[in-house]
Amino acid sequence: MNYETVIGLEVHAQLLTKSKMYCGCSSDYANTPPNTHVCPVCLGMPGVLPVINRQAVEYVMMTALALNCGVAEYTKFDRKNYPYPDLMKGYQISQYDAPIGLKGWLSIEAGGQTKQVGITRVHLEEDVAKLLHRNETGEHFSLVDVNRSGVPLMEIVGEPDLRSPEEARQYLQKLHSILQYLGVSTGNMEEGSFRCDANVSVRPAGSSTLGTKIEIKNLNSFKAVEKALAYEIERQSDTLADGGTLTQETRLWDENRQETRSMRSKESAHDYRYFPDPDLLPLAIDDGWIEKVRASLPELPQARKDRFISEYGLPAYDAELLTGRRDIADYFEGALKIHSNAKAIGNWIIGDLFRVLKERKLDEQLYITDWPVRAEHIAGMVRLVDQGKISGKIAKTVFDALLDSDRSPQEIIAEKGLEQISDAGSIESAVEQIISAHPKQVADFRAGNEKIFGFLVGQIMKATQGKANPQKVNEVLRQKLQAGD
Repeated sequence: MNYETVIGLEVHAQLLTKSKMYCGCSSDYANTPPNTHVCPVCLGMPGVLPVINRQAVEYVMMTALALNCGVAEYTKFDRKNYPYPDLMKGYQISQYDAPIGLKGWLSIEAGGQTKQVGITRVHLEEDVAKLLHRNETGEHFSLVDVNRSGVPLMEIVGEPDLRSPEEARQYLQKLHSILQYLGVSTGNMEEGSFRCDANVSVRPAGSSTLGTKIEIKNLNSFKAVEKALAYEIERQSDTLADGGTLTQETRLWDENRQETRSMRSKESAHDYRYFPDPDLLPLAIDDGWIEKVRASLPELPQARKDRFISEYGLPAYDAELLTGRRDIADYFEGALKIHSNAKAIGNWIIGDLFRVLKERKLDEQLYITDWPVRAEHIAGMVRLVDQGKISGKIAKTVFDALLDSDRSPQEIIAEKGLEQISDAGSIESAVEQIISAHPKQVADFRAGNEKIFGFLVGQIMKATQGKANPQKVNEVLRQKLQAGD
Protein backbone atom coordinates (compact mmCIF):
# COMPACT_ATOMS: atom_id res chain seq x y z
CA MET A 1 0.00 0.00 0.00
CA ASN A 2 1.18 3.55 -0.73
CA TYR A 3 1.22 5.89 2.24
CA GLU A 4 1.00 9.67 2.47
CA THR A 5 3.06 11.54 5.04
CA VAL A 6 1.56 14.25 7.25
CA ILE A 7 3.99 16.51 9.15
CA GLY A 8 3.43 19.42 11.52
CA LEU A 9 6.29 21.27 13.21
CA GLU A 10 6.47 23.00 16.58
CA VAL A 11 9.40 25.42 16.74
CA HIS A 12 10.81 26.96 19.90
CA ALA A 13 12.97 30.07 19.63
CA GLN A 14 14.65 31.83 22.54
CA LEU A 15 14.10 35.58 22.35
CA LEU A 16 16.89 38.16 22.36
CA THR A 17 15.78 40.17 25.37
CA LYS A 18 18.26 41.46 27.94
CA SER A 19 16.32 40.06 30.89
CA LYS A 20 14.30 36.93 31.51
CA MET A 21 10.61 36.50 30.88
CA TYR A 22 9.24 37.11 34.37
CA CYS A 23 12.13 38.65 36.34
CA GLY A 24 15.05 41.05 35.98
CA CYS A 25 17.83 38.42 35.77
CA SER A 26 20.09 38.52 32.72
CA SER A 27 18.96 36.19 29.94
CA ASP A 28 22.58 35.69 28.82
CA TYR A 29 23.05 32.18 30.18
CA ALA A 30 25.70 30.95 27.73
CA ASN A 31 29.33 30.87 28.86
CA THR A 32 28.49 31.95 32.41
CA PRO A 33 29.18 30.02 35.63
CA PRO A 34 26.23 27.79 36.63
CA ASN A 35 23.52 29.30 38.81
CA THR A 36 24.83 32.88 38.71
CA HIS A 37 21.94 34.51 36.80
CA VAL A 38 19.24 33.48 39.25
CA CYS A 39 16.80 34.99 41.73
CA PRO A 40 13.84 33.76 43.81
CA VAL A 41 11.56 33.99 40.74
CA CYS A 42 13.87 31.81 38.59
CA LEU A 43 14.24 29.35 41.46
CA GLY A 44 10.49 29.03 41.92
CA MET A 45 10.51 30.15 45.56
CA PRO A 46 7.13 30.33 47.31
CA GLY A 47 5.45 33.73 47.35
CA VAL A 48 7.37 35.35 44.48
CA LEU A 49 5.52 37.48 41.90
CA PRO A 50 6.42 37.28 38.18
CA VAL A 51 6.32 40.37 35.96
CA ILE A 52 5.76 40.15 32.16
CA ASN A 53 8.66 41.21 29.91
CA ARG A 54 7.18 43.79 27.50
CA GLN A 55 9.97 43.40 24.93
CA ALA A 56 9.31 39.66 24.72
CA VAL A 57 5.62 40.33 24.05
CA GLU A 58 6.53 42.75 21.25
CA TYR A 59 8.95 40.25 19.71
CA VAL A 60 6.16 37.67 19.56
CA MET A 61 3.84 40.29 18.04
CA MET A 62 6.48 41.06 15.38
CA THR A 63 6.83 37.37 14.56
CA ALA A 64 3.09 36.87 14.39
CA LEU A 65 2.71 39.79 11.98
CA ALA A 66 5.62 38.57 9.84
CA LEU A 67 3.89 35.17 9.61
CA ASN A 68 0.60 36.75 8.50
CA CYS A 69 -1.11 35.97 11.81
CA GLY A 70 -3.79 37.97 13.53
CA VAL A 71 -2.70 39.52 16.84
CA ALA A 72 -5.12 38.91 19.69
CA GLU A 73 -6.70 41.88 21.45
CA TYR A 74 -6.88 39.75 24.59
CA THR A 75 -4.25 37.28 25.75
CA LYS A 76 -3.36 35.64 29.03
CA PHE A 77 -0.74 33.42 30.64
CA ASP A 78 -1.42 29.94 32.00
CA ARG A 79 0.28 27.43 34.22
CA LYS A 80 1.30 24.23 32.44
CA ASN A 81 1.97 21.61 35.10
CA TYR A 82 4.48 18.80 34.74
CA PRO A 83 6.99 17.30 37.21
CA TYR A 84 10.36 17.32 35.40
CA PRO A 85 13.59 18.01 37.33
CA ASP A 86 14.55 20.90 34.99
CA LEU A 87 11.33 22.78 35.83
CA MET A 88 12.01 24.58 39.09
CA LYS A 89 8.43 25.53 39.97
CA GLY A 90 6.80 22.26 38.92
CA TYR A 91 4.94 24.26 36.28
CA GLN A 92 5.79 26.40 33.28
CA ILE A 93 4.17 29.78 32.68
CA SER A 94 2.92 29.47 29.10
CA GLN A 95 -0.16 30.30 27.01
CA TYR A 96 -2.94 27.84 26.28
CA ASP A 97 -6.26 29.00 24.82
CA ALA A 98 -5.46 32.71 24.29
CA PRO A 99 -2.11 33.00 22.46
CA ILE A 100 -0.76 36.25 21.07
CA GLY A 101 -0.75 35.19 17.39
CA LEU A 102 -3.35 33.08 15.55
CA LYS A 103 -4.03 31.65 12.08
CA GLY A 104 -1.16 32.70 9.83
CA TRP A 105 0.86 31.13 7.01
CA LEU A 106 4.34 30.79 5.57
CA SER A 107 5.13 30.19 1.89
CA ILE A 108 7.58 27.55 0.68
CA GLU A 109 8.49 26.19 -2.76
CA ALA A 110 7.22 22.64 -3.33
CA GLY A 111 7.44 20.84 -6.65
CA GLY A 112 8.19 24.05 -8.50
CA GLN A 113 5.11 25.77 -7.07
CA THR A 114 4.49 28.06 -4.10
CA LYS A 115 2.78 26.31 -1.21
CA GLN A 116 1.24 28.00 1.83
CA VAL A 117 1.86 26.21 5.12
CA GLY A 118 -0.56 27.18 7.85
CA ILE A 119 0.56 28.62 11.20
CA THR A 120 -1.78 27.57 14.00
CA ARG A 121 -0.47 29.88 16.72
CA VAL A 122 2.48 31.89 18.02
CA HIS A 123 2.68 32.07 21.79
CA LEU A 124 5.03 33.04 24.61
CA GLU A 125 6.39 31.01 27.49
CA GLU A 126 9.58 30.50 29.50
CA ASP A 127 12.48 28.12 29.01
CA VAL A 128 13.45 25.53 31.59
CA ALA A 129 16.69 24.94 33.50
CA LYS A 130 19.50 22.84 32.04
CA LEU A 131 20.43 19.38 33.32
CA LEU A 132 24.12 18.50 33.34
CA HIS A 133 24.61 14.73 33.44
CA ARG A 134 27.72 13.38 35.18
CA ASN A 135 29.44 10.03 35.55
CA GLU A 136 32.16 10.30 38.19
CA THR A 137 33.74 7.65 40.42
CA GLY A 138 31.34 5.09 38.99
CA GLU A 139 28.22 7.04 40.00
CA HIS A 140 25.67 8.54 37.63
CA PHE A 141 24.02 11.79 38.71
CA SER A 142 22.68 15.06 37.28
CA LEU A 143 23.22 18.67 38.25
CA VAL A 144 20.86 21.56 37.55
CA ASP A 145 21.96 24.91 36.09
CA VAL A 146 19.16 27.43 36.59
CA ASN A 147 20.70 30.19 34.44
CA ARG A 148 18.49 29.26 31.46
CA SER A 149 15.32 28.93 33.53
CA GLY A 150 12.94 31.77 32.70
CA VAL A 151 14.56 32.85 29.43
CA PRO A 152 11.76 34.06 27.09
CA LEU A 153 10.76 31.29 24.71
CA MET A 154 8.49 31.71 21.70
CA GLU A 155 6.65 28.71 20.27
CA ILE A 156 5.44 28.65 16.67
CA VAL A 157 3.01 25.82 15.97
CA GLY A 158 2.51 24.90 12.32
CA GLU A 159 -0.47 23.17 10.73
CA PRO A 160 0.00 19.54 9.50
CA ASP A 161 0.42 20.78 5.91
CA LEU A 162 3.89 19.41 5.18
CA ARG A 163 4.17 16.21 3.13
CA SER A 164 7.88 15.35 3.06
CA PRO A 165 11.12 15.81 5.03
CA GLU A 166 12.32 18.16 2.24
CA GLU A 167 9.29 20.42 2.73
CA ALA A 168 9.89 20.38 6.49
CA ARG A 169 13.50 21.45 6.02
CA GLN A 170 12.53 24.27 3.69
CA TYR A 171 9.82 25.47 6.11
CA LEU A 172 12.33 25.57 8.96
CA GLN A 173 14.93 27.42 6.90
CA LYS A 174 12.36 30.03 5.82
CA LEU A 175 11.20 30.50 9.42
CA HIS A 176 14.78 30.69 10.66
CA SER A 177 15.54 33.41 8.10
CA ILE A 178 12.48 35.45 9.11
CA LEU A 179 13.43 35.38 12.80
CA GLN A 180 16.95 36.54 11.97
CA TYR A 181 15.61 39.37 9.80
CA LEU A 182 13.39 40.46 12.66
CA GLY A 183 16.33 40.29 15.08
CA VAL A 184 14.20 38.54 17.72
CA SER A 185 16.38 35.42 18.09
CA THR A 186 19.94 34.31 17.41
CA GLY A 187 18.56 31.21 15.70
CA ASN A 188 21.64 29.26 16.88
CA MET A 189 20.52 25.64 16.65
CA GLU A 190 23.66 24.17 18.24
CA GLU A 191 23.06 26.22 21.40
CA GLY A 192 19.36 25.33 21.42
CA SER A 193 18.04 28.85 20.82
CA PHE A 194 16.16 27.50 17.77
CA ARG A 195 14.87 23.96 18.12
CA CYS A 196 12.09 21.87 16.69
CA ASP A 197 9.64 19.15 17.70
CA ALA A 198 8.17 17.27 14.73
CA ASN A 199 4.78 15.56 14.66
CA VAL A 200 4.59 12.94 11.92
CA SER A 201 2.07 10.33 10.84
CA VAL A 202 1.34 8.26 7.75
CA ARG A 203 -1.98 7.30 6.21
CA PRO A 204 -3.11 5.42 3.12
CA ALA A 205 -2.71 7.61 0.04
CA GLY A 206 -5.99 9.37 -0.73
CA SER A 207 -7.32 9.07 2.82
CA SER A 208 -8.50 12.19 4.68
CA THR A 209 -8.24 10.58 8.12
CA LEU A 210 -5.07 11.39 10.05
CA GLY A 211 -2.90 8.50 11.19
CA THR A 212 -1.39 7.96 14.63
CA LYS A 213 0.70 11.01 15.48
CA ILE A 214 4.25 10.43 16.70
CA GLU A 215 6.28 13.33 18.16
CA ILE A 216 10.04 13.57 17.71
CA LYS A 217 11.54 15.88 20.34
CA ASN A 218 14.28 18.53 20.37
CA LEU A 219 15.74 18.33 16.88
CA ASN A 220 18.55 20.89 16.77
CA SER A 221 19.69 20.99 13.14
CA PHE A 222 18.06 21.12 9.73
CA LYS A 223 19.84 17.90 8.80
CA ALA A 224 18.63 16.14 11.97
CA VAL A 225 15.03 17.11 11.22
CA GLU A 226 15.26 15.75 7.68
CA LYS A 227 16.96 12.49 8.73
CA ALA A 228 14.67 11.86 11.72
CA LEU A 229 11.53 12.38 9.65
CA ALA A 230 12.79 10.13 6.85
CA TYR A 231 13.58 7.36 9.36
CA GLU A 232 10.27 7.72 11.18
CA ILE A 233 8.22 7.72 7.96
CA GLU A 234 9.88 4.48 6.88
CA ARG A 235 9.43 2.92 10.34
CA GLN A 236 5.73 3.77 10.51
CA SER A 237 5.06 2.66 6.93
CA ASP A 238 6.84 -0.67 7.48
CA THR A 239 4.96 -1.27 10.74
CA LEU A 240 1.58 -0.73 9.10
CA ALA A 241 2.52 -2.74 6.01
CA ASP A 242 3.42 -5.68 8.28
CA GLY A 243 0.00 -5.50 9.97
CA GLY A 244 1.26 -3.83 13.13
CA THR A 245 -0.22 -0.89 15.03
CA LEU A 246 1.28 2.44 16.09
CA THR A 247 0.93 4.05 19.51
CA GLN A 248 0.84 7.79 20.04
CA GLU A 249 4.15 8.54 21.75
CA THR A 250 7.12 10.85 22.02
CA ARG A 251 10.42 9.65 20.51
CA LEU A 252 13.98 10.97 20.51
CA TRP A 253 16.39 11.11 17.56
CA ASP A 254 19.58 9.15 18.25
CA GLU A 255 22.25 10.82 16.11
CA ASN A 256 24.79 8.03 16.68
CA ARG A 257 22.46 5.21 15.68
CA GLN A 258 20.62 7.31 13.10
CA GLU A 259 17.24 6.19 14.44
CA THR A 260 14.37 7.35 16.62
CA ARG A 261 13.89 5.79 20.07
CA SER A 262 10.79 5.67 22.26
CA MET A 263 10.91 8.22 25.10
CA ARG A 264 7.43 8.25 26.70
CA SER A 265 3.75 8.17 25.90
CA LYS A 266 2.57 11.47 24.44
CA GLU A 267 0.88 13.86 26.83
CA SER A 268 -2.40 15.58 25.97
CA ALA A 269 -3.57 19.01 27.06
CA HIS A 270 -5.53 17.58 30.01
CA ASP A 271 -2.34 15.94 31.32
CA TYR A 272 -0.85 19.39 31.86
CA ARG A 273 -3.86 20.67 33.88
CA TYR A 274 -3.71 24.17 32.36
CA PHE A 275 -5.26 27.00 34.35
CA PRO A 276 -4.80 30.83 34.25
CA ASP A 277 -1.78 31.99 36.21
CA PRO A 278 -3.22 33.78 39.26
CA ASP A 279 -0.19 36.07 39.58
CA LEU A 280 -0.45 37.57 36.06
CA LEU A 281 -3.34 39.70 34.85
CA PRO A 282 -4.67 39.17 31.30
CA LEU A 283 -2.95 41.38 28.72
CA ALA A 284 -4.88 43.77 26.45
CA ILE A 285 -3.26 44.59 23.09
CA ASP A 286 -4.89 47.58 21.40
CA ASP A 287 -4.75 48.56 17.72
CA GLY A 288 -2.29 51.38 18.40
CA TRP A 289 0.23 48.99 19.91
CA ILE A 290 -0.19 46.53 17.03
CA GLU A 291 0.34 49.24 14.39
CA LYS A 292 3.40 50.57 16.21
CA VAL A 293 4.94 47.09 16.14
CA ARG A 294 3.91 46.60 12.49
CA ALA A 295 5.68 49.84 11.54
CA SER A 296 8.91 48.51 13.08
CA LEU A 297 9.03 45.43 10.83
CA PRO A 298 11.96 45.31 8.39
CA GLU A 299 11.68 44.26 4.75
CA LEU A 300 11.29 40.50 5.04
CA PRO A 301 13.23 37.83 3.07
CA GLN A 302 10.58 37.05 0.43
CA ALA A 303 9.86 40.71 -0.30
CA ARG A 304 13.57 41.44 -0.53
CA LYS A 305 14.15 38.48 -2.83
CA ASP A 306 11.38 39.65 -5.15
CA ARG A 307 12.88 43.15 -5.19
CA PHE A 308 16.38 41.86 -5.96
CA ILE A 309 14.98 40.00 -8.96
CA SER A 310 12.95 42.94 -10.30
CA GLU A 311 15.29 45.80 -9.39
CA TYR A 312 18.71 44.24 -10.00
CA GLY A 313 17.82 41.62 -12.61
CA LEU A 314 19.25 38.77 -10.54
CA PRO A 315 18.34 35.13 -11.21
CA ALA A 316 15.94 33.70 -8.62
CA TYR A 317 18.65 31.33 -7.31
CA ASP A 318 21.13 34.18 -6.69
CA ALA A 319 18.45 36.34 -5.08
CA GLU A 320 17.48 33.46 -2.77
CA LEU A 321 21.06 33.05 -1.54
CA LEU A 322 21.69 36.76 -1.14
CA THR A 323 18.52 37.36 0.90
CA GLY A 324 18.68 34.25 3.09
CA ARG A 325 20.33 36.39 5.77
CA ARG A 326 19.66 40.04 6.46
CA ASP A 327 23.32 40.91 7.03
CA ILE A 328 24.36 39.43 3.69
CA ALA A 329 21.58 41.27 1.86
CA ASP A 330 22.67 44.52 3.58
CA TYR A 331 26.29 43.86 2.59
CA PHE A 332 25.30 43.23 -1.03
CA GLU A 333 23.29 46.45 -1.27
CA GLY A 334 26.11 48.34 0.44
CA ALA A 335 28.46 47.19 -2.33
CA LEU A 336 25.96 48.25 -5.02
CA LYS A 337 26.14 51.83 -3.74
CA ILE A 338 29.76 51.84 -4.98
CA HIS A 339 29.35 49.92 -8.24
CA SER A 340 26.14 48.82 -9.93
CA ASN A 341 27.15 45.48 -11.50
CA ALA A 342 24.76 43.41 -9.34
CA LYS A 343 25.37 40.07 -11.05
CA ALA A 344 29.18 40.24 -10.77
CA ILE A 345 29.14 41.44 -7.16
CA GLY A 346 26.61 38.73 -6.31
CA ASN A 347 28.86 36.09 -7.88
CA TRP A 348 31.84 37.16 -5.75
CA ILE A 349 29.72 37.11 -2.58
CA ILE A 350 28.08 33.74 -3.31
CA GLY A 351 31.34 32.13 -4.41
CA ASP A 352 34.44 33.49 -2.71
CA LEU A 353 32.99 35.42 0.24
CA PHE A 354 30.62 32.62 1.31
CA ARG A 355 33.60 30.23 1.28
CA VAL A 356 35.55 32.50 3.64
CA LEU A 357 32.55 32.99 5.94
CA LYS A 358 32.09 29.23 6.24
CA GLU A 359 35.80 28.58 6.83
CA ARG A 360 35.84 31.14 9.64
CA LYS A 361 32.42 30.08 10.96
CA LEU A 362 31.23 33.66 10.67
CA ASP A 363 28.02 32.36 9.10
CA GLU A 364 27.06 31.03 12.55
CA GLN A 365 26.76 34.56 13.94
CA LEU A 366 23.38 36.29 14.10
CA TYR A 367 24.61 39.39 12.29
CA ILE A 368 28.11 39.79 10.87
CA THR A 369 29.65 43.19 11.57
CA ASP A 370 33.35 42.36 11.20
CA TRP A 371 33.44 41.37 7.52
CA PRO A 372 36.70 39.84 6.19
CA VAL A 373 36.38 42.10 3.10
CA ARG A 374 34.70 45.50 3.20
CA ALA A 375 31.70 45.88 0.90
CA GLU A 376 33.15 48.95 -0.81
CA HIS A 377 36.38 47.05 -1.55
CA ILE A 378 34.68 44.10 -3.21
CA ALA A 379 32.66 46.58 -5.28
CA GLY A 380 35.81 48.52 -6.21
CA MET A 381 37.49 45.31 -7.32
CA VAL A 382 34.56 44.41 -9.60
CA ARG A 383 34.62 47.92 -11.05
CA LEU A 384 38.31 47.51 -11.96
CA VAL A 385 37.49 44.25 -13.75
CA ASP A 386 34.66 45.96 -15.65
CA GLN A 387 37.01 48.81 -16.60
CA GLY A 388 39.51 46.32 -18.01
CA LYS A 389 42.22 47.32 -15.53
CA ILE A 390 42.51 43.80 -14.10
CA SER A 391 41.40 40.40 -15.37
CA GLY A 392 39.08 38.01 -13.57
CA LYS A 393 42.06 35.79 -12.77
CA ILE A 394 44.02 38.67 -11.25
CA ALA A 395 40.91 39.64 -9.28
CA LYS A 396 41.25 36.33 -7.40
CA THR A 397 44.70 37.43 -6.23
CA VAL A 398 43.33 40.85 -5.30
CA PHE A 399 40.45 39.30 -3.34
CA ASP A 400 42.84 37.17 -1.27
CA ALA A 401 44.94 40.27 -0.53
CA LEU A 402 41.84 42.19 0.54
CA LEU A 403 41.09 39.71 3.32
CA ASP A 404 41.52 41.40 6.70
CA SER A 405 43.12 44.43 5.02
CA ASP A 406 42.20 48.10 5.05
CA ARG A 407 44.01 48.62 1.75
CA SER A 408 41.90 49.40 -1.29
CA PRO A 409 41.99 47.24 -4.44
CA GLN A 410 43.87 50.06 -6.24
CA GLU A 411 46.58 50.08 -3.57
CA ILE A 412 47.01 46.31 -3.77
CA ILE A 413 47.21 46.37 -7.58
CA ALA A 414 49.81 49.13 -7.53
CA GLU A 415 51.86 47.43 -4.82
CA LYS A 416 51.93 44.05 -6.58
CA GLY A 417 52.12 45.42 -10.13
CA LEU A 418 48.94 43.63 -11.18
CA GLU A 419 47.40 46.15 -13.57
CA GLN A 420 46.23 44.54 -16.78
CA ILE A 421 48.16 45.04 -20.04
CA SER A 422 45.73 46.43 -22.59
CA ASP A 423 47.82 48.54 -24.99
CA ALA A 424 47.95 47.09 -28.51
CA GLY A 425 51.73 47.32 -28.87
CA SER A 426 52.57 45.24 -25.81
CA ILE A 427 49.97 42.60 -26.67
CA GLU A 428 51.11 42.35 -30.30
CA SER A 429 54.70 41.89 -29.16
CA ALA A 430 53.73 39.07 -26.78
CA VAL A 431 51.59 37.37 -29.47
CA GLU A 432 54.39 37.51 -32.03
CA GLN A 433 56.87 36.00 -29.55
CA ILE A 434 54.59 33.03 -28.84
CA ILE A 435 53.86 32.48 -32.56
CA SER A 436 57.59 32.44 -33.29
CA ALA A 437 58.28 30.06 -30.41
CA HIS A 438 55.63 27.48 -31.42
CA PRO A 439 55.81 26.95 -35.21
CA LYS A 440 54.43 23.39 -35.06
CA GLN A 441 51.35 24.39 -33.06
CA VAL A 442 50.77 27.36 -35.35
CA ALA A 443 50.93 25.05 -38.39
CA ASP A 444 48.48 22.62 -36.74
CA PHE A 445 46.03 25.44 -36.06
CA ARG A 446 46.24 26.68 -39.64
CA ALA A 447 45.64 23.09 -40.77
CA GLY A 448 42.29 23.17 -38.93
CA ASN A 449 43.04 22.14 -35.35
CA GLU A 450 41.02 24.81 -33.49
CA LYS A 451 41.95 23.40 -30.06
CA ILE A 452 45.51 24.72 -30.51
CA PHE A 453 44.15 28.26 -30.21
CA GLY A 454 43.47 27.81 -26.50
CA PHE A 455 46.98 26.47 -25.96
CA LEU A 456 48.52 29.53 -27.62
CA VAL A 457 46.34 31.91 -25.61
CA GLY A 458 47.50 30.14 -22.45
CA GLN A 459 51.14 30.57 -23.43
CA ILE A 460 50.62 34.30 -24.00
CA MET A 461 48.90 34.70 -20.62
CA LYS A 462 51.73 32.78 -18.98
CA ALA A 463 54.35 34.94 -20.67
CA THR A 464 52.60 38.11 -19.43
CA GLN A 465 52.06 36.66 -15.91
CA GLY A 466 48.30 36.73 -16.48
CA LYS A 467 48.27 40.51 -16.94
CA ALA A 468 47.33 40.66 -20.62
CA ASN A 469 43.74 41.56 -21.44
CA PRO A 470 42.29 38.16 -22.46
CA GLN A 471 39.79 39.62 -24.92
CA LYS A 472 42.44 41.63 -26.74
CA VAL A 473 44.83 38.65 -26.73
CA ASN A 474 42.17 36.57 -28.46
CA GLU A 475 41.52 39.28 -31.06
CA VAL A 476 45.19 39.96 -31.88
CA LEU A 477 46.20 36.28 -31.90
CA ARG A 478 43.42 35.30 -34.28
CA GLN A 479 44.26 38.21 -36.60
CA LYS A 480 47.95 37.23 -36.68
CA LEU A 481 47.21 33.53 -37.29
CA GLN A 482 44.72 34.22 -40.05
CA ALA A 483 47.05 36.80 -41.69
CA GLY A 484 49.65 34.08 -42.08
CA ASP A 485 47.36 31.82 -44.21
